[in-house]
Amino acid sequence: MSSHPSSSPAAAATPGSAPAPVPFTSYQRFAVGLLTLLQFAVILDFMIMSPLGAVIMPALSMSSAQFGAVVSAYAFSAGLSGLLTAGFADRYDRKKLLLFFYVGFLLGTLWCGLATSFESLLLARVVTGLFGGVIGSIVMAIVADLFQPAQRGRVMGLLQGGFAASQVLGLPFAIFLASHFDWHAPFLALVIFGVLGGLVIAFNMKPVDAHLNAPGTGQHSPFGHLLQTVRKPRHQLAFALTALLTTGGFMLMPFASAFVVHNVGIPLTELPVVYLVTGICTLVFSPLIGRMVDRVGAMRVFYTGCAVTVATVLYYTRLGSSPLWLLVLVNVVMFVGIFSRMIPAQATLAGVPVPEQRGSFNAINSALQQLAGGLASLVAGHLVHIGPDGHINDFPVVGYVVCASTLIAAVLMRALVRGTPAATAAPVSPAR
Repeated sequence: MSSHPSSSPAAAATPGSAPAPVPFTSYQRFAVGLLTLLQFAVILDFMIMSPLGAVIMPALSMSSAQFGAVVSAYAFSAGLSGLLTAGFADRYDRKKLLLFFYVGFLLGTLWCGLATSFESLLLARVVTGLFGGVIGSIVMAIVADLFQPAQRGRVMGLLQGGFAASQVLGLPFAIFLASHFDWHAPFLALVIFGVLGGLVIAFNMKPVDAHLNAPGTGQHSPFGHLLQTVRKPRHQLAFALTALLTTGGFMLMPFASAFVVHNVGIPLTELPVVYLVTGICTLVFSPLIGRMVDRVGAMRVFYTGCAVTVATVLYYTRLGSSPLWLLVLVNVVMFVGIFSRMIPAQATLAGVPVPEQRGSFNAINSALQQLAGGLASLVAGHLVHIGPDGHINDFPVVGYVVCASTLIAAVLMRALVRGTPAATAAPVSPAR
């Protein structure tokens, strides 16, 4: 493949190319800002349960097993919803589809804010997952429709910044509201914030419906459309890549706090510093990584991210008693490595399906992310053993699995990029 600059969209999707950055139009800037805020709200709703557990469990007289069921209910219902909606995802204007699921997500979040028992909160999380779990896939389809391949790295970097912002801004604010008012308050505040976003979508976002005029749209039944999407070998390769990348991240998360406290020796009171600094650095580096993807090509950034991830994961999972500054440094570098894999991978995956299959492809991809994350957490729970003093034993084994999945993902990414791109055309919807 050529390493010379090219202005064509196809060249922007090939490794080694260095196209001149394609500027955003005013509407594209509005759209990416709106989509980033949506990501912020959905991710915050998903993440908010864990830090509120210490307040919710005694308030509703819940056991740890019941609380675990409430947390996992969102992920599994989101995965199921993605599979169920995949056959219908390309039959409607993506704006209308986004608005429908976003309203359902807000109603589920409102239900969480009004729940008074374990049963009602469990059902509320199921409903929230059914609607909220699909929003991410619709956002990815809209990104592919509105932005050229040479712009998608920057967009994915900003969207990942929404994830970091939920840690830096959202979680502390949610904990503040819960401690000063009630655990219901963060959910109700999120609904108020979300309603404003919904009004912006309804009145200011343009229709995203050009894919409805693409050849082949509506020729198959919803189930047939789902099968057509799944049967493509290049799609299968992309799904496998997503599952591996998700597995690597989710295997470290469940035991990270316990490992830092009991293995590394960082006091529980200093743990927020680790997450705060990591979140801020991720918020800063994500857009920069996205710009690098558009400037030097996805593959170079992806391989660099894989190398950094493998090196830091191997070091991190073997950490013994260490000072806070060292842990923070390692944590920041590790997350930069992880995001340097995810952002170019997402930018590449956005160009895999043709326009008339983007909705179903992203719905299936999102469902796999949710299910792979849940499975990874279960596997990690069987790989490590917690000692009587809380020490996490065999954590390096988790590191080996993460590194192996990263290396296999690098091979799959190479095969995916070397294949003939399915869709590298310019946006199919008006971007101005």
